[in-house]
Amino acid sequence: MKQILVICFLVALCFSKAFAQNDELLLAKQYSSNGEYQKALDIYQKLYKQDNDTYYFNYVKTLISLKKFDDAESATKKMIRKHPGDNEYVVTLGTIYTQHGDVDKANTLYDGLIKTLPADQNTIAVLASQFYQGTNVDYAIKTFLQGRKLLHSDDVFSYELITLYRFKRDKAALTEEYLNILPQNPLFISQAENAFSTLFEGDADYDLLRVALLKRIQKDPQQVVFVNLLTWQFLQQKDFDQALNQALALNRRTNNDGSDIFELCHTLVFNEAYDAAIRGYEYLISKGKDEQYYVSAKIELLNTKSLKITTGKYTQNDLTELEKNYIDLLTEFGQNSSTAFAMQKLANLQVFKLHKLNEAQKVLEDAIKIPQVQTNLLASCKLDLGDVYLLNNQPWEATLLYSQVEKEYPNTVMGQDAKFRNAKFAYYTGDFTWAKGQLDVLKAATSQLIANDALNLSLLIADNIATDTSGKALKMYARADLQIFAEQQDKAISILDSINVKFPDNKLSDDILMAKARIAIQKKDYADAVTDLKKIVAEHPTDLWADDAVYMLGDIYENQLNDKEQAKAYYQKIITDYSGSLYINDARKHFRALRGDAAS
Repeated sequence: MKQILVICFLVALCFSKAFAQNDELLLAKQYSSNGEYQKALDIYQKLYKQDNDTYYFNYVKTLISLKKFDDAESATKKMIRKHPGDNEYVVTLGTIYTQHGDVDKANTLYDGLIKTLPADQNTIAVLASQFYQGTNVDYAIKTFLQGRKLLHSDDVFSYELITLYRFKRDKAALTEEYLNILPQNPLFISQAENAFSTLFEGDADYDLLRVALLKRIQKDPQQVVFVNLLTWQFLQQKDFDQALNQALALNRRTNNDGSDIFELCHTLVFNEAYDAAIRGYEYLISKGKDEQYYVSAKIELLNTKSLKITTGKYTQNDLTELEKNYIDLLTEFGQNSSTAFAMQKLANLQVFKLHKLNEAQKVLEDAIKIPQVQTNLLASCKLDLGDVYLLNNQPWEATLLYSQVEKEYPNTVMGQDAKFRNAKFAYYTGDFTWAKGQLDVLKAATSQLIANDALNLSLLIADNIATDTSGKALKMYARADLQIFAEQQDKAISILDSINVKFPDNKLSDDILMAKARIAIQKKDYADAVTDLKKIVAEHPTDLWADDAVYMLGDIYENQLNDKEQAKAYYQKIITDYSGSLYINDARKHFRALRGDAAS
């Protein structure tokens, strides 16, 4: 019984001692975190004397913090003698020497550890990890490289070295390491691209990658992953033609299904490299009708040419060639539910760029008769046909189609679009009272774009018929507006210039300036657009178009004239002078991005 009591007493004593040590350890850690290292050391020293192994690292770390290097060295050498096979204490001793300023002495220790490494993968990895935990990345790398020599393998420790090179931001070494592993692990190409895009800072870095890749391709031209990475590298430098050239050369060599070219063309279109994308799609088409991407490439080719035209990067030959491409597509595949989209695009091209109203009208009339066309596409074709009727002097047929779509799609964006076109029809034809009634309803439209346009047009009508109940000047302006819509810029300018002559007391001066600015933008004449917009800001700072003009100036300077400071100034003006503007949120986003804090 006595023995049991003694054992219980001893156990209780041990637990009590352990709890006491734990409390002291927590207190010491709190002192350290507060920077009170001497108080922490007093506790750690006491605990270290009770249990060297358990409290050694806390004790030595605190000694180093207090620059008591001799005491730290003495305690560490004691542990080395106690644990002669444990390299961790040797690494710590090297850290002490380094902190004390004796780097050569530390390196001698480290070199000794590496020199005596056995050809054992686990032992090598443990030592490298100890160096890394001691924040000595260079010696962690040296350990892995020595390990490769010992194990006679250039592939081992690749992922560990990639991590260390990224941490160290050693771009050249990281590049070589990724190029070493990619042939055996091609799926790692995305990881490599992400690493490079994060680490690389400019053309010099991408040139480094390009040179390294070209050397590898020269040695092993059949290695597809290197060509794919080279294509990606050209994309990062926006050398789109070279990116496509690499992809085409690889496709010709491997004769694959063309999926890589098709995906690359999507990327080229996204980057507005339309000519390169067109060349890629034409290559896929040239492979023949039996190839997988023949039809898709034909469709995307037309879409890309259309995009090129809508961005203004085209010639008159581009227009006629695109029209021919659409007609050829419809000849090859027929007019059916699958090609109705092409008929709509052809008609829009003919209306707004080639001004062939009769041909466009016939195409759209045929399109809406095709059975089983998707409902949204059918409705969109009807609205476009309504526009053609309006421009082709058939106003009642136009309003009939608009009303039909509005009735078929109540309480939808499509229905609101139809209602807005009907309101604009009334505005163009001088029925301002009815137009304003419809526009006032549309100010609550779910589509922000429609709501904003409806609000602006409603205010334009209200401002002008209030002072001129007959609306003669406004009717003339509306006719010019219709010509702007039809992209008949010269006719529009002629009408706009006549308004002040015929009606010198009109209230449309800011509206005329805005209309001329829109025409200049259509013609890509940004200098004239800036002149007109600045006049609005200077002469009509509180009128209808003032905030629109300020925002448009910011957009032109940012995206067309590449003057970021001017763009920033105009976006800031929206924020400070037009806090109630519908553009306020977009202006803030652009301003912050230009200021450099877009991620916030």
